[in-house]
Amino acid sequence: MQIAVLIPAAGAGRRYVEAAGAEGPRSKLDEDLGGRPVLHRTIEAFTNYDAPGRTLSPIVVAGPHGEQEFAEFKMRHGDKLSILGVQLVRGGETHRWQTVRAALEAIPGSATHVAIHDAARPCVGTELLDRVFDAAERFRAVVPALDVTDTIKCVAEEPVPDEGADPLAAILGAPKKGPGLRSVEQTLDRARVVAVQTPQVFAADLIRRAYAQSDLTSTDDAGLVERLGERVVVVEGDAANIKITRPLDLKVARALLGLKGPTERATHKRF
Repeated sequence: MQIAVLIPAAGAGRRYVEAAGAEGPRSKLDEDLGGRPVLHRTIEAFTNYDAPGRTLSPIVVAGPHGEQEFAEFKMRHGDKLSILGVQLVRGGETHRWQTVRAALEAIPGSATHVAIHDAARPCVGTELLDRVFDAAERFRAVVPALDVTDTIKCVAEEPVPDEGADPLAAILGAPKKGPGLRSVEQTLDRARVVAVQTPQVFAADLIRRAYAQSDLTSTDDAGLVERLGERVVVVEGDAANIKITRPLDLKVARALLGLKGPTERATHKRF
């Protein structure tokens, strides 16, 4: 198997920035994980992977779309990514699917499979990679997932009006915390619900066909394959394979990887 690894890294990480506030306004992919940025730790999980009969090449990282933003991204990460043998391309302007499609164009025809992995999942382990790649030898679309243990409810799209909310806070433009009040529409049967992770692995011709569709709106790549009527097979995920979405996730990732946080005070706190 020649597996091309595609890592979309063009997103702004809005939820992380909003949650971090003044404490950490920069990209979550630049945050420190044992002396290296989150993005580098994620990539190293693939560059360090070694299994007979499997070649992970090329590894393509799709950065920001804007010319200035991409130049800054390349300045921060380009040298290290070059050492790791990573190919860096510009991602999409607005949507994730644009970024993935741009990266797909950089994948050679010699690749038999494509693995698409979240840039903010640095804790992906060798056992999970083995499990996903093993299944990809037998099935054309494979995703890792975990059984859901919490009760899952579907809520209404429109928020519930809150007459008891502080009107002064709204006038002063106080930042909102969370999505607000919402009403429950139904409770889902969690016996058949799973939380999907990455890497998602596809036969190269299949994922190219999926991204050739006219409607590319989807929350993940497997959703586009499902739209073709193709079967997507689920393998057991890994609870440690968390996605860094909020500052607390960064602390959890450090604990999972056995890494300490940065010892130096943040730049804006040094004086």
